[in-house]
Amino acid sequence: MDITEWLNLGLRWLHLITGIAWIGSSFYFVWLDNHLKPPKEGPKEGGASGEVWSVHGGGFYHKQKYQVAPSKMPDELHWFKWEAYFTWVSGFSLLVLVYYVGARAFLIDTAKAALEPWQAAGIGIGAIVLGWLVYDGLCRSALGRNNQRLGVVWYAFLVAMAYGLNSVFSARGAYLHIGAIVGTVMAANVFMIIIPGQRKVVNALIEGREPDPTLGARGKQRSLHNNYMTLPVLFIMISHHYPMTFGADRPWLVLAMISAMGVAIRHVFNLRHKGADPRPTMAVAAAIGIATITYVSLEKKGAKPTGEASYADIQPILAKHCVTCHAPHPTNPAFAAPPLGVLLDNAEHASAAAPRIKKVAVDAQVMPLGNMTHMTLEERAKLGAWIAAGARP
Repeated sequence: MDITEWLNLGLRWLHLITGIAWIGSSFYFVWLDNHLKPPKEGPKEGGASGEVWSVHGGGFYHKQKYQVAPSKMPDELHWFKWEAYFTWVSGFSLLVLVYYVGARAFLIDTAKAALEPWQAAGIGIGAIVLGWLVYDGLCRSALGRNNQRLGVVWYAFLVAMAYGLNSVFSARGAYLHIGAIVGTVMAANVFMIIIPGQRKVVNALIEGREPDPTLGARGKQRSLHNNYMTLPVLFIMISHHYPMTFGADRPWLVLAMISAMGVAIRHVFNLRHKGADPRPTMAVAAAIGIATITYVSLEKKGAKPTGEASYADIQPILAKHCVTCHAPHPTNPAFAAPPLGVLLDNAEHASAAAPRIKKVAVDAQVMPLGNMTHMTLEERAKLGAWIAAGARP
C-alpha cells in the first residue's frame, strides 16, 4: 500500500471540500452585501443598517446587517473562519508533499537553475512570505485607501513574481507558487485581520464599550480583496491539466492574462448584484479571453515535425524519456502508478496516447517533468513526425 498516494488523495479531497465551503461563503456574503436595502422603517440607534429577504429550500429568510455592531451581543454567534484555515493548511500540505518532497520531478527545472530540493523549497516559501508582507504593507500604506490603485499595484507585483519564479522553477511549479502566494494572502486576511477585528468588536460589546468602526471597514476591505482574487486561484488549481497555458513560451504572461480575465469576470457578477450594467466589463473579459487564446496559438514553440518516423524510430525515445514513469510498474520513485493512467510501454499504448504525447512533449514541451532526462528538440521533432504520419503502431 502506497501511503503517499493515499495522503495525496486525502489532502486534495480536503482542499477541494474546504475550498468550496470557503469560496461559497465568500461569494454568498458579497452577494448579500450587494443586495442589502435600508430598512423600510429607517435605521434606529443600534439597529440594522440594511436587510434583504430571500427564499431557498422551501423557506423564507430575513437577513439583517449592522454596519458596526448590534447594541448588545446575541446569545449565539456563528463565525466563518475554519473553511479558510483548513483550505490553506490542506493546500500548503499538498505543496510540501508534491512540490517540495518531489521537487526534482515537479519543481526544479535544471535548464533554468540547478537547484537542490532544499534550495527550491526555500525560494518557494520565501516567495510566499514576501507576497504577504508586500500585500499587507500596501494595504496599510496610503495606497490602501484606494482599492483600484492598490489592485493595480498588487497585480503588477504578482506578474513580476510570476516572471521571476518562472525563471528558476518549472512553469508548472511557478504557477502553483503564485497560487500559494495569493491563497496565503487570502487566508492571512481572515486569520490576521478579519477575525481579530471581529473579536475586538465582540469584546467591546461584552464590556459595554463602543466598538471601533474602523475594524469592520478594514475587514470589509480585505474580504472584498479576497473576493476578487478567488477566480485566479481557482484557475491555477486546475491549470496543470492544461499544458497549453503553463507550457507556453511565456507562461507568466498567459497566467497574467487569464488572471485579469478572472478578476473581470468576478467584477461582472458584483456589478450584477448591485444592479449596475455589467456589459462593458463582460466585453473586457471576453476580449482578454480572445487575446489569450490568440496569443497562445501564435507563439507556440512546439518542435516542428521533420522527415518521416515509424514506431521503431520513436520507441528508443519513449524508452529513454517516458517509460520510467508511464509503465504498469514505474521505476521512477516519484510514482507508484503511471501518471493519469497513461501507458507508453508498447506500440499500442503509445499509439492510443499520441494526441496527449503531442500536447505535452511536442507542443508544450512540459514532459518529461523538469526535462530530467534531457529530451532534445530533435527527439521531440521525431515524435511529432511519427504522430503527424498517423502514429501507427
